[in-house]
Amino acid sequence: MIVWTEHPGRTVGELEAPQERDDIVLWWLGQAGFAIRFRDRFLMIDPYLSDYLAARYAGTPFPHIRMMPPAIAPVEVKGLDWCLCTHRHSDHMDPGTLSVLARGNPECRFVLPRAEGGHALEIGLPAARRVLLDDGDCFEPAADVAILALAAAHETMERDASGSCRFLGYVLRLGRVVLYHSGDCVPYGGLAERLSSIGVHVALLPVNGRDEGRRSSGIPGNFTLDEALSLIREAGIPCLIAYHFGTFDFNTVDPRDLRLRIREHDLEERCVVPQVGRAMRIGFSPAGPM
Repeated sequence: MIVWTEHPGRTVGELEAPQERDDIVLWWLGQAGFAIRFRDRFLMIDPYLSDYLAARYAGTPFPHIRMMPPAIAPVEVKGLDWCLCTHRHSDHMDPGTLSVLARGNPECRFVLPRAEGGHALEIGLPAARRVLLDDGDCFEPAADVAILALAAAHETMERDASGSCRFLGYVLRLGRVVLYHSGDCVPYGGLAERLSSIGVHVALLPVNGRDEGRRSSGIPGNFTLDEALSLIREAGIPCLIAYHFGTFDFNTVDPRDLRLRIREHDLEERCVVPQVGRAMRIGFSPAGPM
């Protein structure tokens, strides 16, 4: 069965490789961001490591001041193979982070929604290093790595003029481990069935919820914790790692409440409320995969 353990002393700055060949090491970067080590591979998903939004929204009702510092400075990130972005919003496709990663990691390729290929050029990503995907597209950059794009509904399912999805999630097959990162998303018809058919082991899901107050201010929402728990039950996913909290005070939930509710459901072995920059090892017990 799938197992996870925390490594309290290992921070994202160390970025060490997993000790077991089929394991991965994963760090939450805050918001929707993750760094992942698998064998000699290194990738990131939705890294927001700058203060781009604080500068952009200074003096507005939502100043986007960080509640926590970045887990690592973009300039410190080296050896990055792939960077995945789920959609255009700047806490997911951050101009202040991605341009620095592109300069410091000349072999890195950027996996993006096809609908945002033009925007990627505008924020400084080299055209030849873009990998543009739409719902159902698969990118296989190595024999032991595959990335499948799935549509996401960031409260709604949006498409550009050519019909390409503006919001994506990604299924990552890293050796034997299969991860699903939903991007910003709410439940939608058929999602659980798709994930069940794929055989996902770990779901990375946002849990900051949504309400009319945020929606009317132009802040679309995400899964609630209860909806995330329902999805992993329906899809038969063994493990949930929650995200999208603790970065901006107007769009968060209290991690203490998340942990309490998980404890009340007796799901502490299956559900993780991570700490920024703290390593998690994900792999299989000797009994084999579920």
